[in-house]
Amino acid sequence: MMPDGSETSSFKNKYIIKYKEQILYIIFGAATTLVNWLSYTLLLFLFSLTISNAVAWFISVLFAFVVNKLYVFERKETSVTETAKELLLFFLARIATGVIEIFGLPLLVYIGLNQEIFGIEGAVAKIIISVFVIIANYIFSKFIIFRKQKAQQPVPDRINRETDVQ
Repeated sequence: MMPDGSETSSFKNKYIIKYKEQILYIIFGAATTLVNWLSYTLLLFLFSLTISNAVAWFISVLFAFVVNKLYVFERKETSVTETAKELLLFFLARIATGVIEIFGLPLLVYIGLNQEIFGIEGAVAKIIISVFVIIANYIFSKFIIFRKQKAQQPVPDRINRETDVQ
């Protein structure tokens, strides 16, 4: 290692570049959680717990869509139709993983993962299902919703051999 730490810095930069998408997904996932909690807290001043939670979920999923589209998966140049399709797929995927979480948590508790952590019942099951949902949401986003379109092959210019020979 160099005295200025350049070898270590180069090593870190290499991995930051290599895993940029996953790092941004985690950072914006945390930001989405913050948006959800702040929205929920503010909405509680106006609405019931259930309405506040539902609206906060909607706001946070919309926020997650925007940051995933623009910053994580960098899909900036799409048509209005393509963006609407992505938004619909994003919400459907989040609803699907929400259903998995709603039914998966009690299932994991039922099969014996009811261990407490810090006095929270079913914490182990909640951690396992949360990790599964995060991974599923990433897979849906990367490979279905924001998948990279295959680049079209450029059409070669027709070469007039007669004019090239002259």
